[in-house]
Amino acid sequence: MQVLYTASALAGGDGRDGHVRTSDGTLDLDLAIPKEMGGVGGAANPEQLFAAGYAACFHSALRLVARRAKADVTGSVVEAQVGIGPNGSGGFGLTVALVVDLPAVERAAAEQLVAQAHQVCPYSNATRGNVEVSLTVREAV
Repeated sequence: MQVLYTASALAGGDGRDGHVRTSDGTLDLDLAIPKEMGGVGGAANPEQLFAAGYAACFHSALRLVARRAKADVTGSVVEAQVGIGPNGSGGFGLTVALVVDLPAVERAAAEQLVAQAHQVCPYSNATRGNVEVSLTVREAV
């Protein structure tokens, strides 16, 4: 694979109760363990960062496949829900639920676009076979 871009970030402090920053300084955040995991909360955590990255990347992949299909993605939104819990082997694992709004696209076509985006998105390709990822097209309201 020809690498087009490399992101670099440093984590320090006490890991989940620490600090992260990118090498270019555009991301510079304190981290805290969520209350649900016994921490104090009140700051970002790795699952939120992963969810934000996955949602943005998947939305970009969705827009790419929609453009190829000449589909209208006006008002489209991708929500990534990242869960963490014990994996049964002494470690932890993640789950991801991607919920997609495509209000200007008929449901069957929207589901097809989401499935195609799942094949294109680098996050989807990286997690495939390692992380349970569910795909849902939210009903238009």
